[in-house]
Amino acid sequence: MRPQRILIVEDQPFQREYLLNLFRELGAQELRAAEDGSDALRCLEQERFDLVVSDLMMPGLDGVQLIQRLAALESPPLLAIMSSAPRQLMGSACMVARAHGIAVLEQIAKPARAPTIRRLLDKLATRLERSERRARQPLPAPTGEELERALRRGELRAWFQPKSSLIDGRIVAAEALVRWEHPQLGVLRPPDFMAELTSAGLDETLLWCMLAQAIDAQAEWARQGFRLTVAVNLPTHLLDDRGLPDRLAAFVAEAGAVPAHIVFELLECSRTVSPANYYAGTCRLRMKGFGLAQDDFGQGYSSLYNLVSTPFTELKIDRMLVHGCVDDEGLAAALESIVKLGRQLGLEVIAEGVEHPDELALLRRLRCDCAQGHLISEPVPPPVFTRLLCQERPAVAH
Repeated sequence: MRPQRILIVEDQPFQREYLLNLFRELGAQELRAAEDGSDALRCLEQERFDLVVSDLMMPGLDGVQLIQRLAALESPPLLAIMSSAPRQLMGSACMVARAHGIAVLEQIAKPARAPTIRRLLDKLATRLERSERRARQPLPAPTGEELERALRRGELRAWFQPKSSLIDGRIVAAEALVRWEHPQLGVLRPPDFMAELTSAGLDETLLWCMLAQAIDAQAEWARQGFRLTVAVNLPTHLLDDRGLPDRLAAFVAEAGAVPAHIVFELLECSRTVSPANYYAGTCRLRMKGFGLAQDDFGQGYSSLYNLVSTPFTELKIDRMLVHGCVDDEGLAAALESIVKLGRQLGLEVIAEGVEHPDELALLRRLRCDCAQGHLISEPVPPPVFTRLLCQERPAVAH
C-alpha cells in the first residue's frame, strides 16, 4: 500500500515539531505541516492528503472554519481533531465535520501521546486499504428496469456480517446485507444502487429476497450444528402496509423457519405516514414472534422515547458513538449509560462499526453484549461465513 499522506495543522511551532517527530517515529513518511487554517488550505490546493490532523484553537482561520472549508473540496480528506479544549467542544467540532460528510478518525487531547497516534495511523491504514480495494471508475446510476432484472436473476445477494459476543468472542448472530453480484462490474455495495432501488419502489421486493436468503443460510448453518439469529433490514415505511406482519409470518412458517430467530432492523431511511402505523406494525411483528432492533441508536430519528415505547428486543449503538470513545470521556460515559439502559430494558445491546481493538476492549469493560464491525469481519458471502463458524467449533447456540 502507498505511503499515507498526512497534513498536520498546528499554530504553535514547538507543538508542530513535536507532532512531526512523533508521527515519524511511528512510521509516517509523507508529512507536511501548516501553521494555521489558511496555510492548510494553501497546502490542500497544491496536493491531496489522506488525513488532516488539525488543532481547533488557532488564530485567523480556526479549526471549525477549516472543517467548513474542507467540505467544499471535491474529495475531502479524513480528519483527526486535536485540542486542549474541553471534550464537549471537540465533540461539537466532530459533529460539524460529520454533518458535512467528513469522516473523523480520532479526537486527540493535547499533548498527543504515542498510543493515540499509533491508533490513529492504524485506523488510517485500514481506511485506505479498504478504499483501494473498492477503487474503480464512477458507475452510471442503474435504472429501475436493470434493478428489477437483477432481482429476477438472483444477482442481489445476501452477504452476512458476524455479530460477536463480548463474553467469549464467538459469533452468535449475523446481519444480512445486500450486495449486487453484477455479471460485468463485480460486487457492488449499497451506495452504488440503493437510492435507485428505493426510487423504483423495489424496497419490499428486496426485503423478501433478503429474508428468503437469510432463511436458506440459517438452514445450512443449522445442518452443521449452528443456531444463529439473523437480522434483516426493514425500511420503516413498509409498516404502512397493515398486512405485512401476516405475510412475513406466513412466509417464515412455510419455509420451516422460526420467527424468534429472525430480527427485523428498522431502518431510519424512511418513516411511516402516521405513528399509528409504526406502532401497530412493530407490535404485530413482535406478536408474531419476530425480534426487533432499534438501529443506529444515537443519531437521526432514534430517541429515548421511541426506544421505550416500541417493543424492541435489540438496541444497536450507532458507530458514531463508538468511534473515538476510547479517548473521549463524554462518548465513553454516553456508551456506558446506553449499555446500562439497554440491560435495564431487557434488550440485547450491540455496538456497530467497531474498528479498533481499544474500542472493543472498552465495550467489553462496559459489559456491552455484542460487537459488529470491520475489526471482527466485513460482510462476507454465505460460504465464507460458514467457514468462520466452523473455525469456532464447538458451536454456541443463541
